[in-house]
Amino acid sequence: AIPYSDLMDFFYVWLRRTLQGLSAEIDSRFQDPISPKWDHDKNNGELIDDASRFGGDREKSRAAYEEGMFRAFQACYRSLAPEGRLVVVFANKQPAAWETLVSSIIRAGFVVNGSWPIQTEMGNRSRAHGSAALSSSVWLVCKKRPEAARPGWDNKVLAEMEEKITTRLRDFWDAGIRGPDFVWAATGPALEAYSKHPAVKKANEPGQLMTVSEFLSQVRRMVVDFVVGRVLSGNGGTEAVSGLDKVTTYYLLHRHDFGMAEAPIGPCILYAISCGLSDGALVEQYDLLIRTGGQETEEEADEDENPDEAGGDARPTAEGGSGSKVKLKPWNQRLRPGLGYDPAVDSKRTKQEAKTSRLATREKSPAKAREIPLIDQVHRLMHLWKAGDQAAVNEYLDVRGLLRHPLFHQLLQALIELASRNSEERSLLESLSNHVSARRAPQKRQPALAAGPETGE
Repeated sequence: AIPYSDLMDFFYVWLRRTLQGLSAEIDSRFQDPISPKWDHDKNNGELIDDASRFGGDREKSRAAYEEGMFRAFQACYRSLAPEGRLVVVFANKQPAAWETLVSSIIRAGFVVNGSWPIQTEMGNRSRAHGSAALSSSVWLVCKKRPEAARPGWDNKVLAEMEEKITTRLRDFWDAGIRGPDFVWAATGPALEAYSKHPAVKKANEPGQLMTVSEFLSQVRRMVVDFVVGRVLSGNGGTEAVSGLDKVTTYYLLHRHDFGMAEAPIGPCILYAISCGLSDGALVEQYDLLIRTGGQETEEEADEDENPDEAGGDARPTAEGGSGSKVKLKPWNQRLRPGLGYDPAVDSKRTKQEAKTSRLATREKSPAKAREIPLIDQVHRLMHLWKAGDQAAVNEYLDVRGLLRHPLFHQLLQALIELASRNSEERSLLESLSNHVSARRAPQKRQPALAAGPETGE
């Protein structure tokens, strides 16, 4: 939040006075009245991403920062012995910051061949109060990449990454690492497969390279699939779950870590990005989150760790909050008429509901079937079940093909475990689960009758 050189000046002025005359070399280092700043003429100096140095131009600031990072690691490369090791300690919740770091390390000629998450930050420090600061730092162990290293192919790199990362993910999970710390802790082991090549080509797109951003996006998605697999299996499973839609994936991550209580925006943004979403879409488009405010605006939280990357949505909420904290919207407050419905598929609804839904979606009604988040379908079923309309429940299950959906029943069981005991939510989910199990049994005995379009995913 404060440039390092500004903080340094507090000590610099006293050191300059107390060390004066000790030696000619020390006097030359302290000849300026304050510590070194950014030098526009030399395009060098203190290295932070601060747009105020460039007339508020964020792009120029980022370009200067990334180039400076590269030069710093390049200097490390030149200074390191052939069999030496460079250790980089990093803790930042911003994906863009990770991409800059990783790009600079690889571009300078390093391979990441070791990674350890270490809990270095005190949870009761003032920086952690009301914010999304990480509790762990990731220690990346790097060595020089052989000069004979050749470009790799994305399909082989991703396959190798998946093989290497699986065991480490289990180790980190068993060690009790959770939340955003788990996502970033898993990034280190994945980097070895990517960083061993000076560049990674796309097998199906001649002439195109797989960027660091694209690679890290694949890594994050694999990590969240791993976590969701644990949630769906009650933390006892060993397999990651793929194929679950992104909104339901986010819901499970959030519900598992924070329940229905307020959560700091930082981890939620990271989870959203890992699922291919944004926090704004989860609030406005999917009606899944509520902004509740808090001690610190989202923009301030970003500035604390990356002073010039503030760009989050800090709009006031209906409750008067700034948006620095959010919470999941309870199922019984998700009352949008189109919840769980697709006009191209669901043809039978009550007249009033269909009319209201058409008015709400007139401008953006899809021409063909669209993906309906599985969590939306579960919440729609809960509304129907609470209303006592069992015929509508059965029709919805059939139209959406949920009885044959491979993850639907697992999701129901996971939500039951996540719901509070003796709550209405848990009671409804248990009743629905029993009803679904009873209806699935005849279909299992007659597989030939289970044909039909799979529209749940």
